[in-house]
Amino acid sequence: MQVVSENCRPPVPVPVREGRSQVWDSLKKAAFVLGSGLFVFAAFRNSVTWHLQRFWGASGDFWQAQWGKLHNLFAGNELALFCFGTLVIPAIVFWFFNIILLMMDVSGKPSIITRYKIQPDKNKPIDTVKLRHAVLTVLFNEVFISGPMVLAMYRVMQWRGNPCGTELPTFHWVLLEFSIFSIIEEILFYYSHRLFHHPSLYKHIHKKHHEWTAPVGVVSLYAHPIEHVFSNMMPSVVGPVIMGSHVATTMMWFSLALWTTTISHCGYHLPFLPSPEFHDFHHLKFNQCFGVLGFLDHLHGTDTIFKQTKAYERHILLLNLTPLTESIPDPPKKKE
Repeated sequence: MQVVSENCRPPVPVPVREGRSQVWDSLKKAAFVLGSGLFVFAAFRNSVTWHLQRFWGASGDFWQAQWGKLHNLFAGNELALFCFGTLVIPAIVFWFFNIILLMMDVSGKPSIITRYKIQPDKNKPIDTVKLRHAVLTVLFNEVFISGPMVLAMYRVMQWRGNPCGTELPTFHWVLLEFSIFSIIEEILFYYSHRLFHHPSLYKHIHKKHHEWTAPVGVVSLYAHPIEHVFSNMMPSVVGPVIMGSHVATTMMWFSLALWTTTISHCGYHLPFLPSPEFHDFHHLKFNQCFGVLGFLDHLHGTDTIFKQTKAYERHILLLNLTPLTESIPDPPKKKE
């Protein structure tokens, strides 16, 4: 499959040790996002899970009671309840974080945060006209694309079972579902994303998203409507549909997906948050790093150039307050 390339350098062969290192980094990132889902489910009787289950059980009655109150509040209107859980709550999560990021991007304050910018020479100052257009496009996608898709999803979920049941799912079942959701998302996003990089599709559809070579958080949903359906929505929707998930699980999954894609596009490598270096590099170079977790990029060799860069060395969870651009700086530029 051809992809649009703005970097003509041929991929550099990667030593086996570096390849193994990339697999390990991908595993660590997946572990951060998912916790220990499959491990916990498979070993549900060991002491680790026993303590987690005790914690879940201690608060389970509380959350079950709150869910019962919410269910009663909607007075049996399960469509409204489903839309509240899968549209309203994830949108609140998305905009809560993105409004904070937008204020930082527009004002450049607090200045201490700008030290964590991945591309410090870009968006200084940010183009407010371009940003306003991106925000309006995202709102359009959420209302006129995501909205109808969620309505269709509800009808399918009704056919699959009872997505708005009065009883919440168990702790272990939620962990298992999240693990399956993540595998499905990685597969669907990677291949749909690469497809949209095909020259015949890129210029008409995906180029819109790549107007931002140095992305900001809200750009995570800035896309052509066709791309929003197949690359933004479908990878997240298919998992809950296949599993016949409870709306509470779907709500948490959608909220997590929107939070992680916001982090991947935010342009800041902040302490104690997942590394956005991988996807930021994709926006910078276009023909690398198509996936979410990196497994399929390693399998297909679409991360070989990335592995040769300082961005790859910085693609770790930052566990202190020193910006990685300072502890792992770029090599000095050659004088012309």
